[in-house]
Amino acid sequence: MKIIELKQDIFRENEVTADGVRKELSDANTLMINVMSSPGSGKTTTLVRTINMLKDKYKIGVMECDIDASVDAETVQKAGAYAIQLHTGGMCHMDAAMTKQGLMELDCKDADLIFIENVGNLVCPAEFDTGAHLNITILSVPEGDDKPAKYPLVYEVSDVVLINKIDAISVFDFDTDKCIERIKACNPKSEVFLLSSKTGEGFEGWISWLEGKLGGR
Repeated sequence: MKIIELKQDIFRENEVTADGVRKELSDANTLMINVMSSPGSGKTTTLVRTINMLKDKYKIGVMECDIDASVDAETVQKAGAYAIQLHTGGMCHMDAAMTKQGLMELDCKDADLIFIENVGNLVCPAEFDTGAHLNITILSVPEGDDKPAKYPLVYEVSDVVLINKIDAISVFDFDTDKCIERIKACNPKSEVFLLSSKTGEGFEGWISWLEGKLGGR
């Protein structure tokens, strides 16, 4: 019996495409960030507030990735970003080929910053390199402080973790210190910011970090 390792070949092809996408964006002086989380964590709300705080200084594009609908793309476009809705055809993640196709369709030439709002899922998106320069995971307080222990891979590949909905901490049994400890156990180098996309609390630190990465574009 002959065994063919298709999964390895698929991942390798994706890595090559991702490296090519990253190089093209770097050559264009564009920073791309892949945003991951479970559904309902506040990805879109966080992006809207981020866009509102940066849009006067930077040209921003967003690729909204969902299995269906276009609600999120319409929302971020109203906030002042260039946006495109990508339907993944039932797939629970974005890969580099999808990113490349989305970039071709996104009407955002000379962008300083592009966000990929990945499909809401804590498993599949972490397995595929999208071609982004940075990975971010949003963890909301209502989800519980144990998520990094249960879904370690997404935190292992994340450069930043945004702990969102801190305005609701008093309502939930959420141990912030324990959560950060679990995040750091997955990735000691990961930056962690506590914020509320509803009230704006904690956004100054996140925006300052992000502008540092933009490097004066």
